[in-house]
Amino acid sequence: MAVKDWINKRGFRIRGKFLKTMRCIWSGQQLRVDDANASSESLATRDYSVSGYSSRAGEIVEAKVDNSNIEEAETSLRRLEYQKGNVEAALHVFEGIDVAVVTSKMKVSLSRRCEQNRRCSESDAALSMSLHAVSLLLEAIFLKAKSLQHLGRFGEAAQSCKVILDTVESALPDGLPDNVSTDCKLQEILNKAVELLPELWKLAGDPQEAVLSYRRALLYYWNLDTRTKAKLEKEFAVLLLYSGAEASPPTLRAQMEGSFVPRNNIEEAILLLLILLKKFLLKRVGWDPSILDHLAFALSVSGELRALAHQVEELHPEIMKRKEQYCMLALCYYGGGEDIIALNILRNLLNSRANPDCVLEFLLASKICGENTSAIEEGAIWAQKALARLNGGCWQMASKANCLLGVLLSAQSRLVSSDSQRTMQQSETIEVLEAAEKMMRERDPYVVFHLCLENAEQRKLDVSLHYAKQLLKLEAGSNVKDYVLLARILSAQKRFFDAETVINAALNQTGKWNQGELLRTKAKLQIAQGQLKNAVETYTHLLAVLQVQHKSSGSGKKLLKTKGKWDRSLEMETWHDLANVYTSLLQFRDAEVCLSKSKAISPFSATRWYSTGLLDEAKGLHQEALRSYKKALDVDPTHVPSLISTACILRQLGGQSMPIVRSFLMDALRLDQTNPAALYNLGLLYKADISTSAVEAAECFEAAAFLEESAPIEPFR
Repeated sequence: MAVKDWINKRGFRIRGKFLKTMRCIWSGQQLRVDDANASSESLATRDYSVSGYSSRAGEIVEAKVDNSNIEEAETSLRRLEYQKGNVEAALHVFEGIDVAVVTSKMKVSLSRRCEQNRRCSESDAALSMSLHAVSLLLEAIFLKAKSLQHLGRFGEAAQSCKVILDTVESALPDGLPDNVSTDCKLQEILNKAVELLPELWKLAGDPQEAVLSYRRALLYYWNLDTRTKAKLEKEFAVLLLYSGAEASPPTLRAQMEGSFVPRNNIEEAILLLLILLKKFLLKRVGWDPSILDHLAFALSVSGELRALAHQVEELHPEIMKRKEQYCMLALCYYGGGEDIIALNILRNLLNSRANPDCVLEFLLASKICGENTSAIEEGAIWAQKALARLNGGCWQMASKANCLLGVLLSAQSRLVSSDSQRTMQQSETIEVLEAAEKMMRERDPYVVFHLCLENAEQRKLDVSLHYAKQLLKLEAGSNVKDYVLLARILSAQKRFFDAETVINAALNQTGKWNQGELLRTKAKLQIAQGQLKNAVETYTHLLAVLQVQHKSSGSGKKLLKTKGKWDRSLEMETWHDLANVYTSLLQFRDAEVCLSKSKAISPFSATRWYSTGLLDEAKGLHQEALRSYKKALDVDPTHVPSLISTACILRQLGGQSMPIVRSFLMDALRLDQTNPAALYNLGLLYKADISTSAVEAAECFEAAAFLEESAPIEPFR
């Protein structure tokens, strides 16, 4: 209802100058300066004299409370409710309130309500106001804040709104007692002010003040209803998660010993969202699906996917259907590195006839299978079922399904021993991936990446280079993996300088914490160009970055557990690479130091034993080298470099039958069909064996030469 209609219905009478002010506000006309000043002065000196106060400087009067004047003051305040186009005039009247003076009197009045039995002094009596009058004054200040908000003066609006909370909190430091909170008008104003203040700080572009306002709203006893408190908790969690400003940890005035205090934004947001989730489980608030979405994000970025899985498991079936719950649980376990558990959950879901429409779940299962060599065939079945379910439906999903099928076929081709069968499956892989590319409505980086990778592995380097450039453009250079793949393709073309230029460009655009793989690739390129001293400097720089990152990770946001493990693995492999460079430079003592550093990270590493074997070989200790290679194979029987080096040492030492040496080389080729070193050493073995024809040796040398010409500095995959 419009303000004017409300006044007419009530039948209140308005005195001369104030009525003139209100008519101007309703009509949108401008007040004369003297009239406006008089009106604002009237409001400050007349309406608020109801409790014996005048805002004129130095003037304190004593008067008895007049209920008719209070009603008239309430009417005046109600009329000042701003409306569109009238806000500036309304604000001009509000500014007549001398806030600095009235707040002290409101504090005394509120305090007296909490101490009913305290004998009041004469001065207290003179300064006292009724609770009703306090409510009217706080409402006036609140409406002033709303007017300032409407005019876009958010900082001033926030300061005005803050006065309300400062006044009440200062007067009642222990919170609102029942005899005060029963005043519905006062409680309504406080509820509105508590909700408005953080919003104003956000609009003013001050997230730190917004954080403090939310904490104040939730920690002080404002006697908020459950709905309002839940709304504030959710809004605060959203601010902490997505504002981009790191808030200082909260300082709680009173807490139980050993209680949890959040250390950063993510932890505080998780705490709030868990409180909201518990309120729902206790049926204190209605269900809000976005709570689970925000909680999933917060726990994911903090690496606590297992905790998220626990929360999902506790949800009632009415909230989350079985299919959706199983899918989310599978994602949680998969993201946490527990692939087998995730796959078993999906198997339970997909093997049930009650869930016919599970395309997303089929795709997820096939993706997990693609990363587990023992489940490759099963993954291909899931991908084909997804394609059958789509049946010409969503093209984007069909493209993704074809891409996953291509990835699985590629993995299958690497496991077969027959050359003809491998060639046939490689051809089928390219066909399926190209079909996925044709189905894309928009370019999908995942599809383009696997097309690039598969062509590179099949030594179709010009085609793979074309896709690598597409991929870099498609992701706007935001993915380190794209730069590394492009550099490896260029290195396979023996364009080492161009590859290093690509890596340097990537380093200039990448944050320090994400430069690890780039720096390692740069060092490999320097080694390929014979720049061993430069490679040592690059490796040293990389190790310094990794060690600083490892030390600082505890004080910042928690990294994903898989990411942390990958960084430690990268550090260990870097020590191995550096040890191998020192071995090439015959700096054996430095190489030994590097290997000891690696052992401190993980005592069980096939690569470390392999590097130890290379060091022993360089020293001329062939028996010790053979023992090191065998220890490497004890740790990892599929370690290809150790298989090849073992065969080489056995061939050099003699005394071993040719079939044993050949078995090591054939195992290496079974695991890596494109390894030129394995083929070359197999050729040497055939050449030395009088029972083998020279043609077989020649074929091995020819294949090794071809693969060496197109070999990257690091395997493409």
